[in-house]
Amino acid sequence: MAAPLVLDFDHSVGTLAGATRLDLAQWQERIRFGSTLRTFRGFVGELQPRLPRDYGTVLLGSGDYHHLSWPLIQWQAAQGPLEVVVFDNHPDNMRFPWGIHCGSWVRRVAALPGVSRVHVLGISSGDVGLAHAWENHLAPLWRGRLEYWTVGVDVGWMRRAGLARASHAFDTPAALLDAFGERQRAATTPVYLSIDKDVLSADVARTNWDQGRFAEADLARGIGLLAGRLVGSDITGEVSQYRYRTWWKRRLSALDEQPVIDAGELAQWQAQQHALNLRLLACIEAALQPRAAERWRSR
Repeated sequence: MAAPLVLDFDHSVGTLAGATRLDLAQWQERIRFGSTLRTFRGFVGELQPRLPRDYGTVLLGSGDYHHLSWPLIQWQAAQGPLEVVVFDNHPDNMRFPWGIHCGSWVRRVAALPGVSRVHVLGISSGDVGLAHAWENHLAPLWRGRLEYWTVGVDVGWMRRAGLARASHAFDTPAALLDAFGERQRAATTPVYLSIDKDVLSADVARTNWDQGRFAEADLARGIGLLAGRLVGSDITGEVSQYRYRTWWKRRLSALDEQPVIDAGELAQWQAQQHALNLRLLACIEAALQPRAAERWRSR
């Protein structure tokens, strides 16, 4: 497995042996949570030449940076067709008026020519409930490019809207993984994996966002279901604290009820997250497709 790559906006990712760490703190205000497409594309244009020729799992920091998965997947999909599997407590397929943000990137990935389908697993957020149905981009669901795999959420509106094939509702993570495993049994398309650790219960590791119902063992099992097909991956969901200067970011983050975190708790939670990252990286390495390092994006 190629060495991990840390996109270090918020200094939340602990030291990883052999990792390449890019200091991106100067971009934090402009990229964190969301940005205009012009700003985002400017950032990506500056990032790409700084990347190592080969790299393994990319660690993005807080879930406020999950939209960075979009260019990472785009670069990987240029090497050949992919399915994308996202473990996340949220669909990340929501409408956003200012360009791109951490909750709207999945629609853009589902539209990439090299991506055959996106599966978002572990959603227990109300974002996919009836009250927020209008906020979801329905086109990728209608077209069979995106599927929601939910736990404990009433998504009956999707069936009534003719989206039954894009909606898979379960009472427990175990039942979800049983069904997903059956779907994956005969699959051969290479997979890019994106993990937002807010899919996990807060008992496992704390994040900046409301959290799901997966145990660590559930997430490890889900990664294992992709064994032999995994060719790229990223991890987000670290916990970090930041005060926005941009008014709309302050407003939207307040609406999302992102908590103020005590400094002592922050250090403790980041240590917990670091230990979890080491275990997740080991799971990912075990699931890598044979000779995956040769398929990993290189410039």
